[in-house]
Amino acid sequence: MGEPTVTTLKGREEAAAHPVADETTGRRLLPRPRTPRRPRLWFEILLIAVSYWTYSLIRNAVPEQRAEALRNADWIWRLEQQLGLAFEESVNHAVNSVTWLVVGMNYYYATLHFVVTLGVLVWLYRSHPGRYAATRLVLFTTTGFALVGYYLYPLAPPRLMNGQDFIDTVLVHHTWGSMASGDLKNMSNQYAAMPSMHIGWSVWAGLTIFALATVPWARVLGLLYPAATLVVIVATANHFWLDAVGGMICLAVGYGIALLWYGRQPYALPKQVPEGKKRERQRVPLPKQK
Repeated sequence: MGEPTVTTLKGREEAAAHPVADETTGRRLLPRPRTPRRPRLWFEILLIAVSYWTYSLIRNAVPEQRAEALRNADWIWRLEQQLGLAFEESVNHAVNSVTWLVVGMNYYYATLHFVVTLGVLVWLYRSHPGRYAATRLVLFTTTGFALVGYYLYPLAPPRLMNGQDFIDTVLVHHTWGSMASGDLKNMSNQYAAMPSMHIGWSVWAGLTIFALATVPWARVLGLLYPAATLVVIVATANHFWLDAVGGMICLAVGYGIALLWYGRQPYALPKQVPEGKKRERQRVPLPKQK
């Protein structure tokens, strides 16, 4: 007869990492939340490149349902008027009267959306590898849900509405920038305004910087960045403010999925990934019974 044994704490933890069956029901129980792994540079570069290419392909492949998109824009505009918050046209005209400001906003709209998002991903990869995968999951999930929104709810931006006096600031000031204006308009779906990923991505970046940065001024900039982005998307007549609400809803879904997957919000995970050590199941002999 072999000696009776018990499994140590490490052994129990190892066993808990795998789904088990409930002896009374026979059903498999949920596995424990995933543990972040150290990101691999080549894989992350490939994943981001392929994901953005796929996002652009799907977004631009959504049928441009012009009539429905314009009807939806009229409905959004009427709703905002009923709420007493239809301020986009006033902001658009006020900013357009200051040339240096509106030109700067055009370039802001065209560049920072990508530059800041990629910059935050690089910073996470280098300084917070333990939180990188979870935070990246939030961003990718948010973007995936946005694609569903583009398909189900085509929406014309304010600058394309009929019977309104919005100004397309890219066309008026001859700046490059919006993929939905000027010579680039045929390369992008012009009726994919809801939800706004300028807001979804900027709030993601701003929250990440605010939660993880240690320098006070950087945390302040993290909060100011999505606020400035909201002003820019409204002032350039590329979005209604309700599009921003749609972007934040998609972001909330992204954080919810990350919470379910990892068991904690991304910013609460360890900063560094623990060095992987193979856990061996150790057995401790029980004292012999007399």
